[in-house]
Amino acid sequence: MLTFHSFVPDKSIDLLQCWVDELKATVVVSTPRKTKLGDFKVRGNKLIVSVNNNLNKYAFLITFTHELAHAFVFKKHTNSVKPHGDSWKLTFKSMMLNFLTPDYFPDDILKVLSNHIITPKASTFSDVELSKVLRNYNTRNVLTISDLSEGVIFKLSNGKVFEKGIKLRKRFKCVEIKTNKVYLFHPLAEVEIVQ
Repeated sequence: MLTFHSFVPDKSIDLLQCWVDELKATVVVSTPRKTKLGDFKVRGNKLIVSVNNNLNKYAFLITFTHELAHAFVFKKHTNSVKPHGDSWKLTFKSMMLNFLTPDYFPDDILKVLSNHIITPKASTFSDVELSKVLRNYNTRNVLTISDLSEGVIFKLSNGKVFEKGIKLRKRFKCVEIKTNKVYLFHPLAEVEIVQ
């Protein structure tokens, strides 16, 4: 079984391992999932934290800490509080404060991450600025819809083909070529240009 140690910055291992031991949690380094970066669940009396193995070490550290915060909140409150409510926000924030130094993150991430933990979102992906800066450290080159110009034809991994339209507040209005239906896309949705 893969250990999380090779997926996070070296200096973070001891504290993360301490938290895992305190929780008596099972850690699963998972194959990538399209809908989530990490997960916390309870099976019987086992606390299970999983994180996708395709994240760069900074995204992995943030996601892992996010999920461990869920485990700590569950251990204290069971199911009596909201998953991303005040208790989780305070727990996540206090845990992340341990890592808000250049020993763990480069300056560009630190700047955006400092803002993120003031009022953390349910998903790192929901924080577009944080997602953008973390993406700079990915080893694979990914094209997102925000990289494209208006009018460009693109396709998704499921093969559906769209034309990029205008930005409406946070999302892009796009038209599926085959059906002429309008869809709204997250700015960091991964796409491929159709030649």
